[in-house]
Amino acid sequence: MEILDKLEIPYKNTSLYQRALTHTSYANENNERSYERLEYLGDAILELIMSEYLYKNTDYPEGKMTKLRSHYVCENALYEYSLLLGLNDYIRFGKGQMSDGKFCKAIVADVFESFIAAIYLDIGLDEVKKFIYKYVIPVIEKNELDFFNDYKSILQEFVQTDKRSLHYEIINETGPAHNKEFTVEVKIDDIIYGTGTAGSKKEAEQLAAKDALKKAQNE
Repeated sequence: MEILDKLEIPYKNTSLYQRALTHTSYANENNERSYERLEYLGDAILELIMSEYLYKNTDYPEGKMTKLRSHYVCENALYEYSLLLGLNDYIRFGKGQMSDGKFCKAIVADVFESFIAAIYLDIGLDEVKKFIYKYVIPVIEKNELDFFNDYKSILQEFVQTDKRSLHYEIINETGPAHNKEFTVEVKIDDIIYGTGTAGSKKEAEQLAAKDALKKAQNE
């Protein structure tokens, strides 16, 4: 397979990788197995490797390691890893899914996990670690990608880890109807963590969440 040579994976069983790149729409049309079961396994493997990486390379307490791991393996991050490697170009879709599936965040993120599982089943955990340390860890350490393009979702994950409350509030609204500007603040357990100003409420909330994440990560 072209993608395996491109990523320099010392593969043995190409059928595993083919399944890892097979969407349910294609599987149903062609009586094959999809990536869904592999995705389940890959999720656990990825969490293990990221947990080990954080444990060995930081001196953070448990809570902070948990938070960092949650955003290194969140859907946004997996989507970015997958695009970086070009996995989305090799996903097999059924006829009804082909038009938009290649850039569907959920699908492309799932494929990264299934691909990890295929490597594990084919050539073992050590090779998966080599793969992650070669392609993913440098991206994390250099901050080359912004995993927080959906800041609200990531902040929600951070808050859920500690079972804290989260609330957004519009504190200012200015400008004429056709060109309004909104300022939003976000509170965690009734403490203001961030503010954001933008031309729409949704964008202001995202900027407020981005501001809050910077503070939450440094706690």
